[in-house]
Amino acid sequence: MHRVVNKVSRTALSWVGNFSGSASCSSIFMKNCCACSLLPVDLQNVRKRGIPGDFVKWGLAGSCRNSSFATGFTPLKAKSLGSIIDIGRVEHQSPEDLADIWDDYHLGRGHIGASMKASLYHLLEQRAADCRYFVMPLWKGSGYTTMFAQVQMPYMIFTGLEDYKARGTQAAPYFTASYYTEFAATKDLVLIRGDVVFASKLTDTEAKWLLETTQSFYLNDKRYKLIERFNKETREFEFKEVLQALDIPSI
Repeated sequence: MHRVVNKVSRTALSWVGNFSGSASCSSIFMKNCCACSLLPVDLQNVRKRGIPGDFVKWGLAGSCRNSSFATGFTPLKAKSLGSIIDIGRVEHQSPEDLADIWDDYHLGRGHIGASMKASLYHLLEQRAADCRYFVMPLWKGSGYTTMFAQVQMPYMIFTGLEDYKARGTQAAPYFTASYYTEFAATKDLVLIRGDVVFASKLTDTEAKWLLETTQSFYLNDKRYKLIERFNKETREFEFKEVLQALDIPSI
């Protein structure tokens, strides 16, 4: 359960995520291995773009120990599309068939397969460049937990807000998503691969909901205003408005 707080400190932390996916061999999908870790970095070499300070009005989102608690992230060794899928075997598939193949393959493997129109991806990319961070309530049975999202296309990284507050730079991502634009021009299709890093923290179903819902906040004009307020007018941000948008009761 989250508590209302009115003051936060101004300590800056950094989070560097290292992500790559995994899949088994098939006639279309290529074999690749999984590795996910957080690496120490020289903070002087990191381009700091933290969340603006003055998180005075957090509503039910909980205390935020670090007003600039994210300095951006650097996905390392991200998997290329060619290491996951045999591009030559699918380049003649229709966009619909390719999307179906991609989605079906990832089911039940600790991964999420999704896709979107190229025009929507470009809008997401544009808006994420301006507003990189957001908080998202994830319903967990009798209540919700608050997730923290860092969006730097073509990647999204999610971790628990409470975990981040407690662990800072040692906080590991719960869920990562990569966007592949190789078919954007020819098929008007962007493929999305999500990897659940900690199954104990997040189910495949929850991860898919988290990905789709976060995208909806970036792509819907009304919802995006909340993201803008979170990033640019933090004194005016009210977490309860996010809850209301999702029909989640305040606890």
